[in-house]
Amino acid sequence: MPELTAPEPDSTVSPADAAVQHPYNAVSGPKRVRTRHFQNAKTQGIPITGLTSYDMLTAQIFDEAGIDFLLVGDSAGNNVFGYETTLPVTVDELIPLTRAVARAVTRALVVADMPFGSYEIGPGQALATAVRFMKEAQAHAVKLEGGQRSHKQIRRIVSAGIPVMGHVGFTPQSEHGLGGHIIQGRGNAADELIADALAVQDAGAFAVVLEMVPASVAARVTQRLSIPTIGVGAGPSVDGQLLVWTDFAGMTSGRVPKFVRQYADVRAVLTDAVQRFTADVAAGAYPAPEHSYE
Repeated sequence: MPELTAPEPDSTVSPADAAVQHPYNAVSGPKRVRTRHFQNAKTQGIPITGLTSYDMLTAQIFDEAGIDFLLVGDSAGNNVFGYETTLPVTVDELIPLTRAVARAVTRALVVADMPFGSYEIGPGQALATAVRFMKEAQAHAVKLEGGQRSHKQIRRIVSAGIPVMGHVGFTPQSEHGLGGHIIQGRGNAADELIADALAVQDAGAFAVVLEMVPASVAARVTQRLSIPTIGVGAGPSVDGQLLVWTDFAGMTSGRVPKFVRQYADVRAVLTDAVQRFTADVAAGAYPAPEHSYE
C-alpha cells in the first residue's frame, strides 16, 4: 500500500483540480484508508476529509468521490429517525446503518458513533458496545464523546485492539448539561478543553474531533497534539474537516450551523423532480410508450 506524500504547491492548479490531485484521493492515495494514514496526513500536512453517512447509496458516492472517512453518526437521530436530539439513539438503531455503510465502501475508513448511554457506565460497557460495532456492523473504528471523563473508556477499548476517535468541545450528547448549542473553550475554558484533548490522546485515540471551538483555541490544540484534530466548526487550523452530509448537501431544512458551507441544494433538486413526476402522472405523460412493455 503506497504511503502518502505531500504535493508541491502549484499556483496554476484550480481548487477543483487540486481536489482531484489531493494525495489522499482514491486514485493516488491508499487503496484502503487506515488509522495510520491519519497520522501520516498530520505529519505531512495533508488535510483529512470526512462526512457522515447513514446508508449504502450515499456511502458509495462519497467513497467513490475520495472522502477519507465516513462517520455513521448519532446525528442519524435528527437526519434518519426524526428525533429532536441525538439522545434517544440506540446501539441497535445504529448497527444496521453502520453495516450498510461498511458494506458499501472499498476505501474510506468507517467510524461508528457510540450513542448516549452506551459507554458512560464504565470501561466494561464501553468495550462491549465497541465490540458490537466491530463485530456486528463491520465498523473500522468507533467514536465517543468526552475528554478526561472518558479517558478510562477510551483506554479500555484501545487496549482491546479497537481504534477510537475522540470528541471534545461541544458534545451533542451533553447538550442539556452544557446549556444548549454553545461554543466551547472560550476564555478561561480553553485550558480545560486542551486538557480534554490531551486526555483523549493519552488514552490512545488515533484522532480527536473538535466541535464548535474558537479557531484560535483549535489551533492551539492542534499544535499540542501529536494525533490529528478533526474540526466541526473549529476553523481552518486543524488537521481535517468533518460535516454532516445532509447539511453540506442542502438536504436539511431550516437553520444550519454557521460553520456549514452548503456545496449543493439537493433538497431543491429532489423537490423539483417530485413535482415534475407528479405533474407528468396527472397529465398522462408518464409512463410513455418507451416506459411500457409490449
